[in-house]
Amino acid sequence: MSFEEIQKRYVDAVNGALMRYLSDGRIHPRLAGAMAYSVTAGGKRLRASLLLAACELAGGTVEKALPFAAALEMIHTYSLIHDDLPAMDDDCLRRGKPTNHVVFGEGMAILAGDGLLNYAMQVMLSAALEDESKNALRAAHEIAERAGVWGMIAGQAEDLCAEGKEPEEKTLYYIHAHKTADMLLASLRSGGMLGGADEKLMDALTVYGEKLGLAFQIQDDLLDLFGTEASLGKSVGKDEKQKKLTFPALYGTERAQNMQERYCKEAAEALSGYDAPFLKEMAAKLAKRTF
Repeated sequence: MSFEEIQKRYVDAVNGALMRYLSDGRIHPRLAGAMAYSVTAGGKRLRASLLLAACELAGGTVEKALPFAAALEMIHTYSLIHDDLPAMDDDCLRRGKPTNHVVFGEGMAILAGDGLLNYAMQVMLSAALEDESKNALRAAHEIAERAGVWGMIAGQAEDLCAEGKEPEEKTLYYIHAHKTADMLLASLRSGGMLGGADEKLMDALTVYGEKLGLAFQIQDDLLDLFGTEASLGKSVGKDEKQKKLTFPALYGTERAQNMQERYCKEAAEALSGYDAPFLKEMAAKLAKRTF
């Protein structure tokens, strides 16, 4: 199968699972609408696809990993809803649509984010209760840790604290290792755990995720400078306006681009000993990412 065919298989499976979870009639209808609005806004399911690919590489199945892939997308979406709030980045456009708080109000947007985060944990723990091997419990713990106060949220906190300050390399890497790379690592490492990966493969997936996460963030920084609102579906130029600490701000655009390409190459090289064409091509495509 081609990269596009594999990705479509993953995306279709995850979208179907998300719709099943979000159509549960026990969720308050207005809350369910706000949650679904952002979950179905057109995300590319990158994190979920990485999780499913890692699981299959380790010998597992999509069916077993699907609750965790859906949960990852819920967590990612919650972070975007909260990111867009007036108290954070104050954005009115996300994926080409008005942001959640613009449509549903700030209070319901906060609850939609809270709901998605808590529902993600509920979905993962429900799946873990059915797994006697404890691999699912390990995967749930991995995702919770990297999404939480040691991971993504820590990166977000430092990102806020660093606004307007003199660029500093150590702070830059701390922000993006946690704010961005941790969630990609959560995807890959939890997928490996669900598939029963050995220590060698887990190490390879970890290096791949670390490099891919940094490459992804650098490209995001560059697109904020040179992308367009029409192509990206979100506001551009906000990093510079808010004096955010970014790779181009610290290193300049040319060096940042060279770093991004190097990290993509190193990500693919981390899996050189494995038959992992989807993950390797993902790194190659990221080097030319325009979305």
